[in-house]
Amino acid sequence: MLHSHTPTNHKWSLNGMTALVTGGTRGIGYAIVEELMGFGAKVHTCARNEDDLNKCLKDWNHLGFEVTGSICDVSVPQQREVLMEDVSSVFNGKLNILINNVGTNIRKPMIDFTAAEFSRLIDTNLGSTFHMCQLAYPLLKASGVGSVVFISSVSGFVSLKSMSVQGATKGAINQLTRNLACEWAKDNIRSNAVAPWYIRTSMVEQVIFFFSIL
Repeated sequence: MLHSHTPTNHKWSLNGMTALVTGGTRGIGYAIVEELMGFGAKVHTCARNEDDLNKCLKDWNHLGFEVTGSICDVSVPQQREVLMEDVSSVFNGKLNILINNVGTNIRKPMIDFTAAEFSRLIDTNLGSTFHMCQLAYPLLKASGVGSVVFISSVSGFVSLKSMSVQGATKGAINQLTRNLACEWAKDNIRSNAVAPWYIRTSMVEQVIFFFSIL
């Protein structure tokens, strides 16, 4: 938890930079928002839960950080479009950093997946990320110095139990990262992915609880 508006590292700074972090009110996204703010970036984030978003914004603004937010379910295309309109308005048509953080998981054997569950993971983890990049591209290009960061997973590289579909989406994100790194380099937009192992977020805690009672 941050306690001041002083940058967390004096060796470099993100002062003047703008950033959008999807799903920034909890877990990995929350930590990323605070880290970016600590380095001086102006941050916009989003969440599905209005109460969670308002609480986080209140806490961050009380500490003196420049952070704004939108209610958005990034699994819904129309809401993604409205979110990017908000970002364009807040940051005057320019965006330096896009953090594609939102993702979900359903843990079960591959043969037990329903078509609806499969589509939900593909649409949320991969489809929404792909579309967010499309929507953000003009703003990233206009900034002159752009960076896209995808939150991937170890499951995109190795086999993890009961994570066949989630792993497939993360593997696809890894390849999308490589493609955009080449395709958008001419526009001075970098593309990178971070692949965490298990991190004790609310989503992972539900899984830990489930297996602890079996």
